[in-house]
Amino acid sequence: MSSDTMRVRATARVEAVAPEGGERLIQFLRAYRDAVQEVVNELWRLKKTPSKATLHKVYYNKLRSRGFRAHHASEIYKRAREIVEATKSNGGSRPTLRRLTARIHPLDYKIDLKAKALRLAVLNDEWVELKLKWYDYLDKYLDGSWRLGEVLMSYKRGRVFAYLTFNREVHLKEPKAVMGVDLNFDNVTCTIVDLDGDLITIHPLPYRGLRRALHLKKLAERLQKEHSKNWRSQRWVKRARARWLRRAKSVLMDSAHYLAKRLVKIAEEYEAYIAFEGLKKVRENGNHDEELAWEVQLWCYRRVQEFTKYKALMKGLKTIPVSPKNTSRKSPNGRRLKFLDYKTVELGGVVTSRDVIASWNIALRGLEKLRQEHVEVKSERRMRGFGVTWSPDGLACEGMRTRPDARNPEAIKSSTTV
Repeated sequence: MSSDTMRVRATARVEAVAPEGGERLIQFLRAYRDAVQEVVNELWRLKKTPSKATLHKVYYNKLRSRGFRAHHASEIYKRAREIVEATKSNGGSRPTLRRLTARIHPLDYKIDLKAKALRLAVLNDEWVELKLKWYDYLDKYLDGSWRLGEVLMSYKRGRVFAYLTFNREVHLKEPKAVMGVDLNFDNVTCTIVDLDGDLITIHPLPYRGLRRALHLKKLAERLQKEHSKNWRSQRWVKRARARWLRRAKSVLMDSAHYLAKRLVKIAEEYEAYIAFEGLKKVRENGNHDEELAWEVQLWCYRRVQEFTKYKALMKGLKTIPVSPKNTSRKSPNGRRLKFLDYKTVELGGVVTSRDVIASWNIALRGLEKLRQEHVEVKSERRMRGFGVTWSPDGLACEGMRTRPDARNPEAIKSSTTV
């Protein structure tokens, strides 16, 4: 089987400073947001969202007359259409945009990565130059293998940020094994099986990020409860609460990155594809248990999965979602499975944990799904004469989501921020 290719897109956030023309940039971002909001308000009253061709006929000349460039205008009504469709599909109320953000087409900016300078086209064909606060870890995008795409601009709390999107082609490796990953509140269990389904090894990984984040959040809520009547008016209470919540968010983000790196390192060692449970409605189901609801609120299992998916793609490895049904209740090797308590089981005379059983079953389901995909892809190649290409696309950042490649509308989406 020849190797498949996937396109990976990374978004790097860089703070920018405008020595001159900062006011013109903020004016452009406000005009951009107000224009998107105006189109959203008009589309919201319609029963059916118009096509992009119809939107172009209605709004293009109107937006151009306000000083927007051609690509600014097209991005505005496309963005408004995305917002309306997403909000209505989720059953939400009419959206109100507050953040100053704008999606900049590659033809509307010029960047000098050596000088770390970015020039943007704003209203009335004027240009604003920004100095980028570069970081050393971003130099990896300058090795020639990455291509720079659109830029997302954001302004908040007096600071300007540029989100640079890079993309590259990655060739998937031929797997020699499948690693099943069982995510829990306190640990992560990995079980690796070969392509014949035989057990290779088991890796338990401790995970303490959730507990630390829960402790910080409880401190913030306890302080808010002690000053329930006037905590907003007491500056020190408000600052302490915000500081603890920021630390909790940072702990979750850092631990998710760390855990994803560990998982990808193990998978790379065995050249294994990674199988995850396709968990859904975890928070809704956890709300019935008061004690469990606390943990579920901050359990960032999807973030770990997305980070792992992206980092694995960078190494040429693929992630496989599988059904989570009865993963910890079914014997993975056909031997008798006896439950000793809620956490411990006996499998063929060997005492182990339910996490091991779950990760083992996840690996076997991932292997089965991998075999099915191999048969389908092989059949499709025989019929069409070309390979399947997956194209993971960028992330939702600052209230915006990049669109899939127009050449591949069925592209699978994934996202990450670095």
